[in-house]
Amino acid sequence: MLIKPVLNILEKKGKIIFILILFTFVNYLFSQKRVLYSKTALIVKFKPAIVRVYQKNFTEHEFGIVKLDLLNTKYGLSDIKLTGHKRDKDTYLLIFEREQDIPGLAKIYFNTQMFEYVEPDYIGKAHGVAFTPDDTFYYNRQWAHYNDGTFAYLPSTADADMDTDSAWDITQGDPDIIVAILDSGVNINHPEFSGRFWQNTGESLDGTDTDGNGYIDDVRVGWNFANNNNNPSDGTGHGTNVTGIALATGNNVIGYAGVNWFSKIMVCRILDDNGYGYYSWWASAIYYAVDNGADVINLSVGGSMPSTLMEDAVNYAYNHNVPVVVSAGNENASIQYPAKYAHAFAIGSTAPDDTRSVPFFWSPTSGSNYGPELDFVAPGSYIFGLSANTNANFNTYWSGTSQAAPHVTGVISLLLSINSNLTVGQVETILQDSAEDQVGNSEDTPGWDQYYGYGRINAYDAVTHSLLTSPAYSLDNLNITVYPNPLSKNENLSIINIPDGNYTIDIYNILNEQVYHLNDKAIHSKIKLPVLHFIEKGVYLLKLQNRQTGKIIHKKIIVK
Repeated sequence: MLIKPVLNILEKKGKIIFILILFTFVNYLFSQKRVLYSKTALIVKFKPAIVRVYQKNFTEHEFGIVKLDLLNTKYGLSDIKLTGHKRDKDTYLLIFEREQDIPGLAKIYFNTQMFEYVEPDYIGKAHGVAFTPDDTFYYNRQWAHYNDGTFAYLPSTADADMDTDSAWDITQGDPDIIVAILDSGVNINHPEFSGRFWQNTGESLDGTDTDGNGYIDDVRVGWNFANNNNNPSDGTGHGTNVTGIALATGNNVIGYAGVNWFSKIMVCRILDDNGYGYYSWWASAIYYAVDNGADVINLSVGGSMPSTLMEDAVNYAYNHNVPVVVSAGNENASIQYPAKYAHAFAIGSTAPDDTRSVPFFWSPTSGSNYGPELDFVAPGSYIFGLSANTNANFNTYWSGTSQAAPHVTGVISLLLSINSNLTVGQVETILQDSAEDQVGNSEDTPGWDQYYGYGRINAYDAVTHSLLTSPAYSLDNLNITVYPNPLSKNENLSIINIPDGNYTIDIYNILNEQVYHLNDKAIHSKIKLPVLHFIEKGVYLLKLQNRQTGKIIHKKIIVK
């Protein structure tokens, strides 16, 4: 066979090239904060001599080179795609069925001596072209999402933020995910939450406990544990601020953008009009949220005493795979309960310059609590938000770990929007791997420390990490294109590069109202939807769900 002498001739040169590639790759790993690449793909470029001899054998599923095809079979190759300069037909994307040790696999393939280079399929991000919502006060006040170093109320550092704007390019939330906010209640009539509240479809408004869950007429929103009724309206404003941080509808021209724009909101009021609440209320609310389908729970509250009742409730959520995110406390001291419990996510606060919040503006002795139980930190100083008393006032702001926690809850809800099957442990691992370490002052030491935990949350890095390991998304899904986009009201919307299968297609407006539905449609690569004359100008969420695999794909649509 010709292949052996060809390989011998090029062997020496190939070793040098591979060493240079490997050195560059390793150097890149250690010089960058984080390297992102597909865990199921390799890019290979054949040497010209190999192409000349074997190109006639190349097919969509094998190369017709025995040695290489055996290697592909061994590692579960599922697809071969021509890439690079396609005219030359020498560069291919190898796609594997399962996740691989990509650096190790690259070395194995390169050692076949057939390729000029073998490298991962890296993932990059746009420089300054991330999605920017049109909410009125987004740019000059929401430093947690986008910080250019000009925040007016505190010293700030550019990029001391969660990169949420980049995360929104990937997901803005799934309407099927339920986020439970356990706090002082919420301004139920605020337009930033319109159409977003959880509905208890098993209950009827008839004065009885229709669904037998122990609560009478809990039809809409949630439950008021402080007053034992079905009206969890806000008594202090704290809960509305917290809810807005995590879940205010973004890109709707008014107010602020929450971390998650589309998921459902469940509200449990666990604080009275003075901002206090019994542990029995808190524990009962955790059980209620879990039993009624919440996917993640936020508790921006704390107390100084341990409680078996409370710990049992937190463990109940953990055992039912529901993350419980809890503020660490604001006393510049040890972490409070229930954040202190092993199965809670304990969250501290950072300022716009990425340092630990100490003190907060309202007390010289205050500060973000710290200790061995701390998991992560997130923006918590001067967080503007929504008002409980009026829908027109956007000038209220709060500071504390109470404001840091819902930022993390929002990010977790985005992770679950990508892959709703993530376990609490997997969520924790993703956040640990994606948090930004050593962003603060000298308290922030390499790795985990008691002042910053594993680091400040980064929404983009977290959802990208989840994307790369999620069965609900694959790199192929990123190739799915909708056009024209923006779309005029008199145009057909086309969707191309869809993996073959039967799909349900839904379109939601910013109020989370379904404006289009197509059920169980067999699709082969592309589909053209009818002209949607009834759709008004604005931003919409397109949701495609594969009926066979359950995989969900989201795309943003703009109607002009």
